Amino acid sequence: MARWLVTGAAGMLGREVDQTLHTAGHEVEACDRTRLDITDEGAVHAAVRGYGCEIVVNTAAWTDVDGAEKNEAEATALNGTAVENLAVACAESGALLLHISTDYVFPGTAQTPIPENAQPEPINAYGRSKLAGERAVTRILPHGGYIVRTAWLYGEHGRNFVTTILRAANEREFLDVVDDQRGQPTSARALAAALLALGESALAGGAPPGIYHATCRGETTWYGLARAAFELTGLDPDRVRPTTTDKFPRPARRPAYSVLGHDRWEAAGLPAVPDWTESLAQFVPTR
Repeated sequence: MARWLVTGAAGMLGREVDQTLHTAGHEVEACDRTRLDITDEGAVHAAVRGYGCEIVVNTAAWTDVDGAEKNEAEATALNGTAVENLAVACAESGALLLHISTDYVFPGTAQTPIPENAQPEPINAYGRSKLAGERAVTRILPHGGYIVRTAWLYGEHGRNFVTTILRAANEREFLDVVDDQRGQPTSARALAAALLALGESALAGGAPPGIYHATCRGETTWYGLARAAFELTGLDPDRVRPTTTDKFPRPARRPAYSVLGHDRWEAAGLPAVPDWTESLAQFVPTR
């Protein structure tokens, strides 16, 4: 079994990746920020060398989309410069790097699933910061870097739309939810399993380096996701009412269309990520 290093291991995705790798029998060094601050270049190089890992999964990130609008330099330091630190350390040690990125590198103007080779054009500071990280991996690790874009992530161990909407159901009779943004709700557990499959294939010389999209299959809107969560918990889905993005102004613009294509994932022979409805059904009963 391989030796893995997981950064951001206290976060929603990091905790799922840690558990998934352990369950699969791998040796894992799971580092939260107190153990490894990836903005510290020296600490990153020492960790990648010292742990002797064969593969690094970077789940550490600035995830406050609206906060990035006023703090773009800080967001880029974590989502861009720190990723460069990891990429350089991996290049020097020979380790592979799986770096998590986002649908927010795209403007949201597409009308069909976005392929991996589509031209990025972020419309907010968060997207720009994540694109900086992607470019660092591509430049520094052309033969050992894997960029994994995901979207609409939810899970057990952090704030997310699904848990927020179900909590709000206990506080209000009706909930108005945006119905003009389309995407792929993706559970952290499903993504962790996908990262395991990609990492194992990469270590075995299977999946080639480059950009992959790892989201649950199918698509819906935030309104559709909220109704589905209500139905699964026995709540009346008609308590969820559709509305439009302009009714909820936010500091950061959101892409209207975030459905990602999976052609490279399929071409690499990797197992399909489950449909979003299947993953949601597995998650909601645990609420």
